[in-house]
Amino acid sequence: MSDPLDPRRPPDLVLASVRHPGEEICFDVHLRAGAVSAIIPSRPGSGALPAATRVVDLEGRYAVPGLWDEHVHMTQWALASNRLDLSGAGSAREAAAVVGAHIAGDNIAEAHIAGAGSGAGVPGPVQTLVGVGFRDAIWHDLPSLDLLDGVTRGRPTALISHDLHCVWLNSAAAQQYGMPVDAGGLLREEPAFALTRELGQLPDAVVDPWVRQAGQAAAARGVVGIVDFEMTWNRDAWLRRISSGFAALRVEAGVYPQDLDRAVAEGLRTGLAVAGSGGLLSVGPLKVLIDGSLNTRTAYCIDPYPNGGHGLLTVSEAELLALLVRARQAGFVPAVHAIGDAANQVALDAFEAAGIAGRVEHAQFVRSEDFARFGRLGVTASVQPAHALDDRDAAEANWPGRTDRSFPLRSLLAAGATLALGSDAPVAPLDPWIAMSAATARARLDGREPWHAEQALTRREALTASTRGRGRLRVGDPADIAVLDGDPLTVSDAEFAAMPVAATLVAGRFTYGG
Repeated sequence: MSDPLDPRRPPDLVLASVRHPGEEICFDVHLRAGAVSAIIPSRPGSGALPAATRVVDLEGRYAVPGLWDEHVHMTQWALASNRLDLSGAGSAREAAAVVGAHIAGDNIAEAHIAGAGSGAGVPGPVQTLVGVGFRDAIWHDLPSLDLLDGVTRGRPTALISHDLHCVWLNSAAAQQYGMPVDAGGLLREEPAFALTRELGQLPDAVVDPWVRQAGQAAAARGVVGIVDFEMTWNRDAWLRRISSGFAALRVEAGVYPQDLDRAVAEGLRTGLAVAGSGGLLSVGPLKVLIDGSLNTRTAYCIDPYPNGGHGLLTVSEAELLALLVRARQAGFVPAVHAIGDAANQVALDAFEAAGIAGRVEHAQFVRSEDFARFGRLGVTASVQPAHALDDRDAAEANWPGRTDRSFPLRSLLAAGATLALGSDAPVAPLDPWIAMSAATARARLDGREPWHAEQALTRREALTASTRGRGRLRVGDPADIAVLDGDPLTVSDAEFAAMPVAATLVAGRFTYGG
């Protein structure tokens, strides 16, 4: 395949008549060899350009650095759009009813096809039904094996929670996958992750086109790059996809501790460009999960949950310190998953003891005395603002009286932390405008009051945290650019959340529009 980012490829490109957000003066952005080579005031007809230069008149639209989603599970995001959606279920019984109706519909369709003489009715392996997106943390009733068995008619069924930390099985699925479950039918944490990985073992010929579609959809929202934390050895999958034509965005592929020895043996380190990817793929951080999630009540917290327990510390403090020291020696930036306030304290202690900077993924609940430690230790808070709105009721129920320090974007920024915004897709949609809207408005357009509005960011701060600190276009930057139909600093909240993107470029190449 030709190299999609080959800087020798003509032509040079000029994005004519664009504006910085908040400004009226139009300028032209000159792109050469994959970078911004000049930004000059627009003067139509002045100055000669090389014959091969392409000029695209953007008619006064707004240009910003391309957007990054700093936390994605890309394969799971692609799979989720092709699975049964349970996000609207307000109770276990509602979720079971959705599953039952779906299975009944499948049975009717199969009977109709079989009756037509197509041969589709010939007995064969029963496909597992996979649902996604349920939120049991605020349900008034509890999931159970009997409830799911009662609606699934013996069809293996596995329902994955919105945060990926829990799977609700029926008896047929538990037997098929050899998963011991109690009367609740629930798997949590590592058993849930293991089954989720197994459920994703579909043919590459099926999954890769779905990933390509997801990448194209992201490019249409101004995304130029993602940090992919899919729970597997991900480098080879991305090389295969890129060699088959995936070119929508840049990918930084994370590594998990179980693969660290392999990565080190192959000479990998965070930031290293992967040969054969045309500049699209590089090595991401070392991802370490040390606690669970709010939805499963496994986030590790100082105070007990209302139903008892403090959650789970899934990696001991000694093990975490050893991993961070190994990361420092091997050239990996650690990205430590920490949601509860006790987990964030443990993570920061380990960063300090190991003498290494890095990232905390989520930082959803933080002790007041720990905010300043993010800045002092050089630890980036990789946060997902949409979770604050999705989980506000769960937070109020499980962290009562303490939610002033949950999803604490303003407190982190004011204390000197660097923020990096993401989605955690499929937990929230891979759309930075949804994330930035949640960060700035702290409310959805559903009539509810903003939740802890004191923790909101300004739009300029949100843009900066979504563009790796760039904020605005500058000469010498990569030619990774999003062109917008509206001024992101002045449009209404509704327009900001649904910001129309006119074009997206990666290294000066249009990945959307153009």
